[in-house]
Amino acid sequence: MSRIAPISGFPEFSPAERLVEQRFLDVIRETFELHGFASIETRSVEPISRLSAQGEDADKEIYAISRLAGGSRDESRWGLHFDLTVPFARYVLENAGTLDFPFRRYQIQKAWRGERPQEGRYREFTQADIDVVDVGTLAAHFEAEMPLVIADVFARFPVGDFVIQVNNRRLANGFYAGLGLDDVAGTLRIVDKLDKIGPQAVADLLVGAGATPGQARACLDLAEIRSFDLAFVDQVRALGVEHPELDAGIQALTAVIETAMAHAPGRVAAALKVARGLDYYTGTVYETQLVGHEDWGAVCSGGRYDALASDGRTTYPGVGISIGVTRILGLLLGRGLLRASRSTPAAVLVAVTSEEERAASTAVATALRANGIPCEVAPRPDRFGKQIRYADRRGIPYVWFPGEGGGQVKDIRSGEQVAADPSVWRPPAADLRPQILAT
Repeated sequence: MSRIAPISGFPEFSPAERLVEQRFLDVIRETFELHGFASIETRSVEPISRLSAQGEDADKEIYAISRLAGGSRDESRWGLHFDLTVPFARYVLENAGTLDFPFRRYQIQKAWRGERPQEGRYREFTQADIDVVDVGTLAAHFEAEMPLVIADVFARFPVGDFVIQVNNRRLANGFYAGLGLDDVAGTLRIVDKLDKIGPQAVADLLVGAGATPGQARACLDLAEIRSFDLAFVDQVRALGVEHPELDAGIQALTAVIETAMAHAPGRVAAALKVARGLDYYTGTVYETQLVGHEDWGAVCSGGRYDALASDGRTTYPGVGISIGVTRILGLLLGRGLLRASRSTPAAVLVAVTSEEERAASTAVATALRANGIPCEVAPRPDRFGKQIRYADRRGIPYVWFPGEGGGQVKDIRSGEQVAADPSVWRPPAADLRPQILAT
């Protein structure tokens, strides 16, 4: 038999790790729906021409698909989506006649990206996105709403403190144009490398691209500005650059920060180094970092886009943000910073006295399940001590011994054992479901 080897970049979760992931997904779904977002699912495959139009590195990231034999000519033009925004834009165009605008959707699906696998970065991963799209114009208040939703999600995760960093493309574009830099988009892509290569390397790249040392210094000065309040406005003005687009960007970012100060204080910072490399962003951009783990980079990001969805006659501008679910969990689980309190959903193991009396154990389990309590029946009628050890290895806190009136239930952690009726007995809320613990 050939040796089985893992495929790099395609993560698999153990039962305990999967419980953590499912709890994260539950929190995300519940919070998105609390904010009025409705779920959709799109196909995994898009035309390569559409995928490759979204940035200079897109071709390197796309996994093309084809059948090994008998494939049609069309199949060579298909690829797996590398994010959920591009297929969502296509979905809006195809279904615009039946959607109610502004359309608020969330989407939790797999994506595939052909990059070098490393800690926290995978070739196959789960993303959780929200977007708001409208017809023709999109109200600015939706840009201020995005960080509030994400703040609610992350506040329910056991991940410690976090900061949602925001900037505005119009602010950055206007500043660079006001400096006299002709290649505004190229400047933005260079500044986006700041966290990866450092300020000196960024300055060198800017000068190499045609900026003067003074212009490069000004770009770095802008990128250093960061505040949780409106102090960023005076700091930008102090740099002495003027441009109408800069003014519009400052105004838009001010509205986002003012909303955050009122509804998510201390969670949202104006961080003018945030650039986001994708070409389709046109307004506010977002990057979320875990405090104390800034070297991990962004675990949640997004922004406003005005021209991504257009049929040539009508444009559907939108704003969205994406949580890198697999990225977050890969880092937290990989570093041993999170764990589930047990490796099974079961809160109770129903013991079996003998195979002849298994029906009695099954009856207890049926009553417990009807009462909303996850449980399993012991696989074998071993000695009770061995059945208790079976439960202990899986982290199951209770063992039920069937008997008259329902039997007795034992908390195997404390040793306490009491008579109970499976149709009404309930464990403490903390024991009912596996808990996600920060270690």
